[in-house]
Amino acid sequence: MIHVSILVPNEAVMASLVDPRTIFTGANSFLEAAGHKPIFDIQFVGLTREVEYNGGLFAVRTDALLSEIKKTDLIIIPAISGDLSTAIEINKDFLPWIIEHYKNGSEVASLCIGSFLLASTGLLNGKECSSHWQTANEFREMFPQVTLVDGRIVTEQNGLYSSGGASSYWNLLLHLTEKHAGREIAIIASKIFALEIDRKSQSPFIMFNGQKNHEDEPIRLAQEFIEKNIAEKISIDGLADKFAIGRRHFDRRFKKATNNTAGEYIQRVKIEAAKKELETSNKNVNEVMYDVGYTDAKTFRSLFKKLTGLSPVEYRNKYNREAAVA
Repeated sequence: MIHVSILVPNEAVMASLVDPRTIFTGANSFLEAAGHKPIFDIQFVGLTREVEYNGGLFAVRTDALLSEIKKTDLIIIPAISGDLSTAIEINKDFLPWIIEHYKNGSEVASLCIGSFLLASTGLLNGKECSSHWQTANEFREMFPQVTLVDGRIVTEQNGLYSSGGASSYWNLLLHLTEKHAGREIAIIASKIFALEIDRKSQSPFIMFNGQKNHEDEPIRLAQEFIEKNIAEKISIDGLADKFAIGRRHFDRRFKKATNNTAGEYIQRVKIEAAKKELETSNKNVNEVMYDVGYTDAKTFRSLFKKLTGLSPVEYRNKYNREAAVA
């Protein structure tokens, strides 16, 4: 049997507690239906016997306390919510337990922004991690030694797993089901739970929101200038001159303040504007391309696909109501 410890932290997102239990219990049922023995022994594990959520409206009873688990094979860290620094602080007693069991051979998987708890253990230092795109800037500020991979849904390194945002964690749960119960059971689970198996990217869902939570006022003004002049061809040399900063110094300051180079920032702002037009207007792809300051269709399409995982036409067909109806 594979012992699965689903942690029950304070300020957890309840769905991310219930869903892993659901999929592993389901996998056991599918195995039994195929004439095999169930393989997952699933427990809710916490610091206390009961944890209340939503101001006491709901409560989850744990199957075991941390101190009662002597050996576990797979630790699931659910998504947390609210102020993330506070959520980490009130759940800090989980961290040494996670570290100890990982060193003793347990795998550890974080769901969505459960990545903040996993990163707080230090186990991800020097490694890659997936998480929700919406908290990417905060994650990078808090954990500069971890490489956050924006678009990837599932990241796996040395028995440490992490997933993209929100319902993307179902793909990590399918991945773990396949690893331990086999491809056939994972396919059955994907069909029963109506999940797209092997989905790799959360890039189409990302909404770029430039990091402005910094103290470098000239760089913030440069960001605002970029965002207000989407249709213009903006040069980095011109930006540096406009704000009276040497080019190399400007590059370093921009990267430090925003976690993007100035060139990356310009591209992402323009593509975000293009996405909004494709979602809401009847303009064709070339019209949108010109609106956001590109004149070369090949360059625009290539960059759009790089940042979203979809071509401009695919993106419009997916998100524009009129295009979808047509």
